[in-house]
Amino acid sequence: MTLHAPLILDIEGQHLTDVDRRRLAHPLTGGMILFGRNWQNRAQLTDLCAEIKSIRPDLLIAVDHEGGRVQRFRTDGFTPLPPMRALGELWHKDLKGQPGSGALKACEAATSAGFILASELRACGVDFSFTPVLDLDHGESCVIGDRSFDRDPRVVSLLARSLMHGLLQAGMGNCGKHFPGHGAVRADSHTDIPVDKRSLKTILADDAAPYPWLSSVLTAIMPAHVIYTRVDARPAGFSRRWLQDILRGQMGFQGAIFTDDLSMVGARQLEGRSLSYTEAVLAALDAGCDQALLCNQSVGGGAALDEVLDALAESVVKGQWLPNEASEERRLNLLPRALGRSWDELVRSSDYMQALDRLP
Repeated sequence: MTLHAPLILDIEGQHLTDVDRRRLAHPLTGGMILFGRNWQNRAQLTDLCAEIKSIRPDLLIAVDHEGGRVQRFRTDGFTPLPPMRALGELWHKDLKGQPGSGALKACEAATSAGFILASELRACGVDFSFTPVLDLDHGESCVIGDRSFDRDPRVVSLLARSLMHGLLQAGMGNCGKHFPGHGAVRADSHTDIPVDKRSLKTILADDAAPYPWLSSVLTAIMPAHVIYTRVDARPAGFSRRWLQDILRGQMGFQGAIFTDDLSMVGARQLEGRSLSYTEAVLAALDAGCDQALLCNQSVGGGAALDEVLDALAESVVKGQWLPNEASEERRLNLLPRALGRSWDELVRSSDYMQALDRLP
């Protein structure tokens, strides 16, 4: 295996094709991300994950599975999880004469949500979910909206920590997103380039505050496709200033850094021009990302995925990109250390039943 496998890819359907197997076996592929189109039922998902692991046990199988409107699997026994805003609202509902009771109940519910989320995914063979959202709810971003716990960074941090504790109980890591904060901008980076004109001091004191507070428990982060004009002309995911100087240097973050989806139009705009997929991957890795996501490019044949794999391999040969041993170690550290419980064992367990009772 190569010293560093930085690409997270996807597949088009519910079963692997020969082309999928070839791409997943490529030494520059570090994992894959699942979508709703890859889902039929639990048995199919479990078989799919097992086949992926039979190709390479080290491949990280990931999914966006937060709860609320971002939950890829909702049927055949999967628990419909509440949006994170529901946990924030619970925080503010104290019982009469019991100040702080809402916060305690909300933290308990967040831990239960994290445990259910992770244990159900792991029972089907999924390793990792890109959660929790650490963005603050400024009431501006339709992309974030009820995916945010709250407007207060302290509430966000404590509820996120509780949810991460639940993930950990089920043997799963976490990914805080979208660093240093996407909640204060209205534009959607799927189609546009969001711009935040606030000062670095203001951002660090508000939207980015959860990251240093949670640095000891965050296992991964995902930067925002946002340009913070008073900090750097580059979006955070392409910015050495944000990723290396501030996140790693100033905040001391030691975990993995994932790009957000580089197939999004707004994600490939840099210094006035639109980057190719390969250019975007290389720019993100050079800025300090460990893993680059290219989503939905398998649909319709996946020529873009093959082009990126070939071009990145050529860049290694030519010395234009150097694989990073530390990045590879951070990727491997996200893999679960033990097998998850089977679905039948999980749903009969008392801790799972108690967690279901604690959901709002």
